[in-house]
Amino acid sequence: MDAKLREPSKRRGRVKIDMTEVEMRELKAVERIEQVREAIVGELRKVIVGQNQVIEQLLIALLAKGHCLLIGVPGLAKTLLVSTLARVLDLSFKRIQFTPDLMPSDILGTDVLQEDPETGRRRFEFMLGPIFANIILADEINRAPPKTQSALLEAMQERKVTVGGRTYELPQPFFVLATQNPIEMEGTYPLPEAQLDRFLFSVVLDYPSESEEEAIVHLTTSAYEPDLKVVMGRDELLEAQDLVRKVPVPERVGKYAVQIVRATRPKEKFAPDFIRQWVQWGAGPRASQGLILGAKARALLYGRTAASCEDVRAVAFPVMRHRLVLNFAAEADGVSPEQIISQLLQTVPEP
Repeated sequence: MDAKLREPSKRRGRVKIDMTEVEMRELKAVERIEQVREAIVGELRKVIVGQNQVIEQLLIALLAKGHCLLIGVPGLAKTLLVSTLARVLDLSFKRIQFTPDLMPSDILGTDVLQEDPETGRRRFEFMLGPIFANIILADEINRAPPKTQSALLEAMQERKVTVGGRTYELPQPFFVLATQNPIEMEGTYPLPEAQLDRFLFSVVLDYPSESEEEAIVHLTTSAYEPDLKVVMGRDELLEAQDLVRKVPVPERVGKYAVQIVRATRPKEKFAPDFIRQWVQWGAGPRASQGLILGAKARALLYGRTAASCEDVRAVAFPVMRHRLVLNFAAEADGVSPEQIISQLLQTVPEP
């Protein structure tokens, strides 16, 4: 399809059939993805109350082949949300509890000496670690030492692991969601900025509203057992992920995304005054890439064949909140990354 989606053209009042079968199939896939999004949300609603924005952001990151950092206090159903998403997509799911004594081999796997019962010969056999699953929940990643964190983050980047000189491919799709508890920071190993940058999205889970909390209480204290249905298989999801890269981005949309990211850098000539006042280090090029990939995936989720500036704005918070390094003045003034991003979106005009 010339690497892009396009609409059928018209000639003499009729649709001109100038698209290949592949192109027609991809346009139908766009319509199918919108239907699947509604079906996925419907299934998640059987278990999860509220968190609409969180669900949308997780689906966008999954389609864009990115990974997510989940920020929220305990008890907000992070594990339940991720495991339910795996069930409705018919994907394997593993939860890894990160602790100070967790070793890289506990995640990746290790070579174990095995004896062949027939020949009596001994040989090393690789035992797969929990990372060999489609969806991984790395719970409280900041409690593990840097060496273990690096092992996971390298696997996220390369989508394969090397143990004992041998390389093993991770199953596809491969989606990592790492959680951090924003309250308890004692005895933890905060992720360095370079490693935080590897996460496409930073998703914040907030407390539910009063009505949502009432619904949660009734749902979780009853005998209700949800009947979850699979709405999308592995192969179809992989095709959808490939389709994201083919979604066209108008030149002005790409320019808008780059201008937003460059405006976060205090040393840029056109950086707003509040950026110079509160930001020590702005977002790097990965933020620009994240805005465009997120915008493409969001457009696809809503059945559109091109990304828009609205899509860029919609993913700006999860893409940039963990990529801004604020200075002491911002801390003293009680300014958060979200406040800066919000002000930035009001300041940077569309091209």
